[in-house]
Formats: sequence, C-alpha cells, structure tokens
Amino acid sequence: MLSKREKKLIAQIWERMTPVAEDIGAEALLRMFTTFPGSKTYFAHLDISPRSAHLLSHGKKIVLAMVEGAKDISQLTVTLAPLQSLHAYQLRIDPTNFKLFSHCMLVTLACFMGDGFTEVAHAAMDKYLSAFAAVLAEKYR
Repeated sequence: MLSKREKKLIAQIWERMTPVAEDIGAEALLRMFTTFPGSKTYFAHLDISPRSAHLLSHGKKIVLAMVEGAKDISQLTVTLAPLQSLHAYQLRIDPTNFKLFSHCMLVTLACFMGDGFTEVAHAAMDKYLSAFAAVLAEKYR
C-alpha cells in the first residue's frame, strides 16, 4: 500500500498536473487507443482523433477523477463508487482497459513531467494508478 510520503507525492503531482488535465488525459487515451486498438470499441460513437473535442473532454474527466481520488486515497472506493457503477453496469467497459489506461497514463506523466518524474514518483504513481484501476473493476467481481 501507499505510505504517507507516497500519498503526499501523488497529491503534489496531480496538483501540478491539474492545469493540463485535458492534455494529459487526451494524450493518455490516444496512447491507449493506438497501442491497444481493441480499447477503441467503447468510443466508436466519438471522434477520437488527436486533439478532438471528445478526446480532450473525456481525458479531462478521467484526470479530474484521478485528482479527486488522490485527495484522500483511503476513501478511493467511496470516491469512485459512482464511476464503478457507471462503467460496470451502464457502459460495460472491459475492466482490462483500466489497467491498460493506467500504463498509458504513466508514460504520459513521464513525458509531461520529464526529470520531475523520478523513480520514487513513478513507483508511487504506479501504485496509485493500480489501486485506481482495481477500485474501478471491483463491481465486476
């Protein structure tokens, strides 16, 4: 699990990245769609071309949910409860996509943060994103 130091670091990273939430989210989604084409299935009705309004909008929603979850990681299940139900029961997203997206988000954060994305930051963020993906997938069990 995450230490107090890691939780603080994650919150600081998301605080710094919030102003560019749209860009980070859109880039991470585009990486996922490019690397894992099967993940596009759920977005067939949207324009998912680079920098499209749909991609920017959805990317921002995802990042802001991650920011919200990072404010109190111990309450992640409570914070994400509405998104759990939405993705499991209405959208019926394959939960594997949450893990795939997490990996793409790590790469995107590394690109945006450069040298600021240290080994410690990478490890902490990887733990957080894994927890985030696991919580989103809980309703599928």
